[in-house]
Amino acid sequence: MYWKKLSHEQVKARVFDALEQNLDYRGDRPILGIPGTYLDTSEFYPDAPFLQDAPYMSAMVRNPNHIGVHTLSEESVLEVFEGTQKIERELIKLTAEEIFNGDPNATDGYVATGGTEANIQAMWVYRNYFQKEFGARLGEIGLVYSQDAHYSMPKGANILGLTNIILDVDTDSREILKSSLEEKFKLATEQGIKYFIVIANLSTTMFGSVDDIDMLGDFFTNMNVPFKIHVDAAYGGFIYPFTNSTSRFTFQNPYMNSITADGHKMLQTPYGTGLFLIRKGFFEYVKTDEAKYIPGKDYTVSGSRSGANAISMWMLLQIHGSEGWKYKMETLCDRTERICKKLEKMGVEYFRNPYLNIIAIKATYMSAELAHKYYLVANAYDRKAEWFKIVVMPHVKQGTIDAFLMELEGELKSLN
Repeated sequence: MYWKKLSHEQVKARVFDALEQNLDYRGDRPILGIPGTYLDTSEFYPDAPFLQDAPYMSAMVRNPNHIGVHTLSEESVLEVFEGTQKIERELIKLTAEEIFNGDPNATDGYVATGGTEANIQAMWVYRNYFQKEFGARLGEIGLVYSQDAHYSMPKGANILGLTNIILDVDTDSREILKSSLEEKFKLATEQGIKYFIVIANLSTTMFGSVDDIDMLGDFFTNMNVPFKIHVDAAYGGFIYPFTNSTSRFTFQNPYMNSITADGHKMLQTPYGTGLFLIRKGFFEYVKTDEAKYIPGKDYTVSGSRSGANAISMWMLLQIHGSEGWKYKMETLCDRTERICKKLEKMGVEYFRNPYLNIIAIKATYMSAELAHKYYLVANAYDRKAEWFKIVVMPHVKQGTIDAFLMELEGELKSLN
């Protein structure tokens, strides 16, 4: 895992060079047929002096459309934005090969609007794969995920007509119960499910729990049924690979066929930057042949999408370099570990994956008022909370942590 850190000037020069290669709506070319334009100048002033030092904002104003998947070899969709599409290709290559250890040129991908879209994209690909390769009917395809998985799973199942297979987890370890997997699989097969789209979590939203991808892969392999595993690393994708050198969530693991990793969480890019990566050969199952009025084909849920979002992810990774990013993520985990040590001294029960910066504290150890004061998120709002979580992000000041821990200790002493 290595890529060189670039200076701000190098990043700026690269982005502005890419923008010069793009079509410029304000230039002198006779543009008549493209259903797009620059941002409205009554609110977005294109000649603001600060833009010359702001590559991301300049890209936003120039408004490149990155519709399509630019790692594919076919003619580019809307090649008039080829300059910035090259940057998106570089981003896909860097993340697939350097962060997730993929083989050279063996991965396709694009920058989606976020983890929800990227997860649904994976479900769409695999649903169509089972239909086209195995003749599967809708009622025969199951979506397997744990009870801690993101709500995009049932949402995607609803949209795509998949059957939900929800696995129970251990209350304390948050691990998928093998007994539940066996029971739910048996029931699903009895109900006619023959094909399985399996979601493995690399940091669940509430707990930061990590599923055992090898256990899931081994189970379905031993059951001798067709399956594909997609990894939801919307939260963990840009931290876990840097803090756990033995991560099994890489493309060297044959069980991992695709992965979601959001930039707008740990990477601190703007919302609308959810990365989707998948092994080559699978986008073909969602090619939209009906899009006959554009040179290439579209393969994505979103269709038209902002090129500036892809640029923002590329910029952040280049500014830090691999060593700088590793240091930043390890620092967050060190701060998280110090909080955990203090919770242990107080006798507070919590769950935390040691490679992540999320701490889920059992709700019985604090008042709802204290949780509300510090904006802790509950595991449920339609019933009494069982857990409250802390997320140690870059904006979290040490003084805020210390104040929270002092108040929590005060509450606990008052109960004894």
